[in-house]
Amino acid sequence: MALAGNPNSGKTTLFNAMTGSRQHVGNYPGVTVEKKEGRFKHKDTELNVVDLPGTYSLTAYSIEEVVARNFIINDKPDVVIHVVDASNLERNLYLGIQLIELGVPVVFAFNMSDVARARGIHFDLDMLASLLGAPIVPTVGQKNKGIDELVDTAVRVARSGTKPKPSDIHYGDDIEKAIEAIRRRIDGQSGFTDDIVARWTAIKLLENDAEVAKLIQDPDIHKAVEAEQARIEKILGDSAEMIIADRRYGLISGACQKAVRSTCETRHTNSDSIDEIVIHRVWGLPIFLGLMYLVFWLTFTVGGPPMDWIEGFFGWLGGKVAGWWPTGSDSILQSLLVDGLIGGVGGVIVFLPNILLLFLAIAFLEDSGYMARAAFMMDRLMHKIGLHGKSFIPMLTGFGCSIPGIMATRTLENRRDRLTTMLVLPLMSCGARLPIYALIIPAFFPAAWHATMLWMIYVIGIALAIVSAKILRSTLFKGESVPFVMELPPYRLPTLKGVLIHMWERGGLYLKKAGTIILGVSVILWALTSYPKTETVDTTLSAEEQQFIQLSNTIAGRIGHAMEPLIKPMGFDWRIGTAMIGAFAAKEVFVAQLGIVYSVGEADDESEPLRDQLKANYSPLVGFCIMLFMLISAPCMATIAVTKRESNSWRWALFQLGGLTLMAYVLTLIVYQTGSLLGIGI
Repeated sequence: MALAGNPNSGKTTLFNAMTGSRQHVGNYPGVTVEKKEGRFKHKDTELNVVDLPGTYSLTAYSIEEVVARNFIINDKPDVVIHVVDASNLERNLYLGIQLIELGVPVVFAFNMSDVARARGIHFDLDMLASLLGAPIVPTVGQKNKGIDELVDTAVRVARSGTKPKPSDIHYGDDIEKAIEAIRRRIDGQSGFTDDIVARWTAIKLLENDAEVAKLIQDPDIHKAVEAEQARIEKILGDSAEMIIADRRYGLISGACQKAVRSTCETRHTNSDSIDEIVIHRVWGLPIFLGLMYLVFWLTFTVGGPPMDWIEGFFGWLGGKVAGWWPTGSDSILQSLLVDGLIGGVGGVIVFLPNILLLFLAIAFLEDSGYMARAAFMMDRLMHKIGLHGKSFIPMLTGFGCSIPGIMATRTLENRRDRLTTMLVLPLMSCGARLPIYALIIPAFFPAAWHATMLWMIYVIGIALAIVSAKILRSTLFKGESVPFVMELPPYRLPTLKGVLIHMWERGGLYLKKAGTIILGVSVILWALTSYPKTETVDTTLSAEEQQFIQLSNTIAGRIGHAMEPLIKPMGFDWRIGTAMIGAFAAKEVFVAQLGIVYSVGEADDESEPLRDQLKANYSPLVGFCIMLFMLISAPCMATIAVTKRESNSWRWALFQLGGLTLMAYVLTLIVYQTGSLLGIGI
């Protein structure tokens, strides 16, 4: 089965409901378009489902349309389920008419049928199915309604081989005459022996479909197409492409007039009423910023207690494990377990409640339809800085993780827009930086300021991204930005299951990273902060002074001391420098490394919490500068690798690495030196 449909039709919701966790995500061969496949068993039938890229038509205007079309033609699925937003029927059915033209077995899933009913739209499904020549099943994907009946119908159609009749779609005598003339020339040639394929190819040639035109080697056929196009334009006064599109919409309109009725012809929907406020030219942006502030306030307020519980657990665990050895023992294994693993990985996992709460709130806003409005509002700003409106979507994704955000720039057709967006995208503060903020903010700022400081650091990232994009578009990537039309889906109350799944998808990646990359890096950093051992330490010194000497002589300590002259103007010492080294592997490692640095020699039940140790050693100004530098500086190595792959050039990946690091250094230095002169946060 192949699932086809417009963006925002609920296609992916149906796919997830059918397949659950039995999914595989990859790329279509030769392109960067994502391919989702899933398997499940329905009654006695094993089903393989492919979620095709969301597309409005099968005309080759975008890579997504080409991929969807090629899959249907070349892979010949047993049945195509066309997922239709039942509340926007006429627009959605344009793709369905093109599927009928292809002559493939098709079933229509009238999704969001509850929204259609709420808008006073009623369907005569039997009549509409008869007019379209394919069965229709009403569904509500978010509530799992109608899915079993949909799969039953799809299996029945696949087994029977029932297909709609493309010849039932009539484009008028003049167009039909042209289609037939071209079809006769194509018919019988290699690859075009099927009458349906030959007719569909003739239509595509009249529509100036470049991908189909490449398949025709005979120059006489191209000349015949040009002659027919000229004849049609002369007779009908418009291009064949426009007339064919008009005929399709006319067919849809006629079918809807027969089989669809509305209880209120000009209805002001609830979504329209809400939009008058939330995307208002004056109030829209303050509402967006206010919602983001509320999200950050909830992240700290609700996340505080469970974070304390997890922190207490790892403190208890470290003390218990340390208790396996005699007091004063200098065991390598003890240090590895307590300082390296528990201190490193535990120091990162402790921030899981904050991560989950942030992703929970973002998932709620996305599933409700609000985030699409945020993108719509930001489109005006995007155009002012020379970016495409679609750039906001990858940048929004970057708040979760820069890697999928950079991959999402594939939706941008213009290479200048793509490169600009992916270069500035790491300034959107990703989830990996949140543990750093969650460590620093409570350590240096009073509780009343927690949400404000977190909100401020995110806004600084957004502002820097905007300024950087403007500079890039005015210098390296000059050129006009492409107009953008965004679809605004209706507001919906998100389901608890859907929001939790989206939250856990991102939170699970965080935990996976903690158990793999961060675990490995923590062990390496433990070794760097533990060796070589200092053989003789003055016993008259305090434990803290002995620890300082021991750390200073390790490999990490020596690297940190070598860095100190460079980073001291920003207010950083060698210990912060050692933590910054690990942050290039993954930003969260900065927290793990600080935990290791401040736990060496102090692994017992009385160990001072890391936040208290930071507060004792640094000023609030230094704390803010740490957050600022980690916000702006070089993203993790995985982000650099993805930038290289998506830009197809090490040049841009290294430019991103060097440019962001230099910007971070200069801005942090200015903030620290200015703050020191003014006596702020000392």
